[in-house]
Amino acid sequence: MSRLVSDTLTMAERNIIRLPRQPDMLLGFTVQPIMFVLLFAYVFGGAIDTPGMSYIDFLIPGIIVQSIAFGGFATALGLCEDLGKGLIDRFRSLPTARASVLAGRAIADIATNTLSIVILLITGLIIGFSFQTGIGDVLAGILLLLFFGFASSFVFALIGMTASTPEAANGIGFTLIFPITFISSAFVPIESMPDVLQAVADANPVTHVVDAVRHFWLGTPAGDAIWASLVWTVALIAIFAPLAVRKYRSAAAR
Repeated sequence: MSRLVSDTLTMAERNIIRLPRQPDMLLGFTVQPIMFVLLFAYVFGGAIDTPGMSYIDFLIPGIIVQSIAFGGFATALGLCEDLGKGLIDRFRSLPTARASVLAGRAIADIATNTLSIVILLITGLIIGFSFQTGIGDVLAGILLLLFFGFASSFVFALIGMTASTPEAANGIGFTLIFPITFISSAFVPIESMPDVLQAVADANPVTHVVDAVRHFWLGTPAGDAIWASLVWTVALIAIFAPLAVRKYRSAAAR
């Protein structure tokens, strides 16, 4: 267990220190989220009615959840690249814990997701967002976001080891995650959608996470959002973590 922890932290450090050497990847965790906030707030915000709160207050929790949902792209691209270069096979030849490669990726994603949350919250506070609850609830919302991001890392890990190239991994991940984040309560009230899309949005895990974060940060009614978001997050880990580990073993053995 001590070797697993040590190897996992080493792999996480490797993945984190690579980011400054990949400016295009770092751009996705810094400048791009800010652009999304400003575009939605000032281009679309005036056309979207959000009863009971300003659109900026409505937007910030949703856009942070979207950023967290996409946060695992670094894992997908990194694993696909490592497989293509034969680096995974080299790791297998070393006396390292097998699980440390995927676990290290997931922990590195927690660090980058934390960076995204901080940047987006600072941007939101500058343009008018404000918390309506206490520090305990604010931290609870952040922990829920990081937990959800941890689960999405295994989804992207599976995508990265299934795709043939990093470009293919990027295309597959974007195609799958993009509609899920938009057919939700992240950017518009669900009530404004057609009936069919409302049904999809109501069952969407992104909707539950967004609504739970809004409850923690803005004091909106929680309903079943908190327990539903936790159930969805645990389910994603229970399904995709074993699939990612299985794919890792078979892909690394090629």
